[in-house]
Amino acid sequence: MLKYIGLRLIHSLFVLFGLSILIFFIARIMPGDPARVALGPLATEEQVQKLREEMHLDKPFPVQYYFWLRSVLHGDLGKSLYTKRPIIKDLNEYLPATLELVFTSFLISLVFGQVSGVLSGYFKNTWFDGLSRLVAYIGVATPSFAVAIFLLLIFSHILGFIPAVGRISIIMKPPPRVTGFLILDGMIAGQFKVALNGLKHIILPAFSLAVAHIAQEGRVTRSSIVDNMQKDYVAAHIVHGIPTKSVIFKYLLKPSLIPTVSIMGLDFAFIIANAFLVELVFMWPGFARYAVTVMLNKDLNAIVAVVLIIGAVFAVVNLIVDIVVSFLDPRIRLQRRGG
Repeated sequence: MLKYIGLRLIHSLFVLFGLSILIFFIARIMPGDPARVALGPLATEEQVQKLREEMHLDKPFPVQYYFWLRSVLHGDLGKSLYTKRPIIKDLNEYLPATLELVFTSFLISLVFGQVSGVLSGYFKNTWFDGLSRLVAYIGVATPSFAVAIFLLLIFSHILGFIPAVGRISIIMKPPPRVTGFLILDGMIAGQFKVALNGLKHIILPAFSLAVAHIAQEGRVTRSSIVDNMQKDYVAAHIVHGIPTKSVIFKYLLKPSLIPTVSIMGLDFAFIIANAFLVELVFMWPGFARYAVTVMLNKDLNAIVAVVLIIGAVFAVVNLIVDIVVSFLDPRIRLQRRGG
């Protein structure tokens, strides 16, 4: 397993290296002059030319990439033309907010998706299965931003149960920054009122992102359970007098989760890449809003950094999925040992 993980990590590094070359090239050939965009229309031609030289934009593409890669290997992602700050500081500020939102959304989809999928498989072809199927179709077909607006209207503006926007109420002081996760930092600092306030703020945006994934993962789990119930080993357990409920939760659930785990891994990475509209609706100061903003402003260094972060998330999540699947299915571990 350690050898397999090491090989996957090396493979991921090569993928990220190729991705960096691709996105670096695409960012450079996009229409518009980054130096002019950064300085604005009132800047003189001399000022624009000076910034172009500082950014090495006056040099050939391979030379530009060499200077960029050398800086990255020294831990410097460059300076953002939009925020006028080092990109590392931008990521340190915005990325934890989105990761907290994504982890919460992932947890919601994990719990509700698996519960609905298992119950639909257990009560297949009943009213509950039909209702969950209808809800799943609606969830998959409805965009996350539409769900966000609906939840915001109902639970915040009409009922007033949950705060509308932001990570924390204006009247509250954020806890000392440790992890960047506001709820966790509040609990670490012993400021449980702040942590509870942050939890109230994150419920609606997290659920808005999770709705489509709850529907998808629930249907995949349901289909997998129904298919596996027709296997010979399941019939053998039932013939020997083991109750169907025990067969499902003790013997059937583990192999039925394999396709769902693969879907969940991709969903986790896709949530980060597609969280922009939900963050915009709830005024969430996150990484997705920052990513779209720097792309619209042709912020070259920030664009490359954003794409690499998303690529790294995909690589790490795929590796974790492979490890989890190998533990769910011992045959995969035996094949790797045999190889």
